[in-house]
Amino acid sequence: MAAEEIFQEITKALERGESVALATIVKVSGSAPRKEGAKILVKPDGSTVGTIGGGTLEATVIREALQALAEGKPRLLHYGLRADQHPEDLGVCGGDVEIFVDVISPPETLLLIGGGHVSLALAKLAKELGYRIAVLDEQSDFASKERFPFADKVLAGDLASLLESFPITPHTWVVIATRSHETDALALEKVINSPASYIGLLGSRRKVALIFKRLREKGFEESLLAKVFAPIGLDIGAETPEEIAISIMAEMVLHKRGGSGKPLSKLHREG
Repeated sequence: MAAEEIFQEITKALERGESVALATIVKVSGSAPRKEGAKILVKPDGSTVGTIGGGTLEATVIREALQALAEGKPRLLHYGLRADQHPEDLGVCGGDVEIFVDVISPPETLLLIGGGHVSLALAKLAKELGYRIAVLDEQSDFASKERFPFADKVLAGDLASLLESFPITPHTWVVIATRSHETDALALEKVINSPASYIGLLGSRRKVALIFKRLREKGFEESLLAKVFAPIGLDIGAETPEEIAISIMAEMVLHKRGGSGKPLSKLHREG
């Protein structure tokens, strides 16, 4: 299968918000079923496009690719193709192959539900960090290309309808920051069961408690509520919309990259 067809499948997967793994033979020593550059694309459901030679080697690489997808990390594999020499040998060709498995993921999207001052500041910051920006609001004054000229998608209208049709994937980060308890609660109800990587709710502890109480009364389980970052952001004493945006983005980076959230100077002294 031509490489162009594989890349077409990659494009389609990214448009669906789906990650895929691309395994490429990068080095061959001796005899092997395929030469350098041979590729196989592995989708999350285990289906494939292309081939690196079939047989036990290909089946093993597909398993490794699925594991790479699950972890979100690339890997370099080495296999011998010699019979009866080592347990990991996968054939009788007599050679060795190195295969690089890359995980290709769609761009991360920051979905801002509410187009107020904090959302505007956060959108500017997130755009600098490479996020695609989507803004939803009930009012066109707050969800407009004039207000968010750098956003990739800006939609105004009924929030329930907009959220029911908006594609939320594991590469979506959601921040709820509307102008009322009611719409905040509505938005959270619509996204809390989604596969979003991060869901944050802007508001005071009292506001969060009231919204959580409402969701509990509607039957939402504690395990779902526990995955919501609320009140959103890290405690840095933020007051202005720009400072609050920094506290939110810092929490998002912490969630994505890991870390303690402690000052580096304190870790240095402890260390």
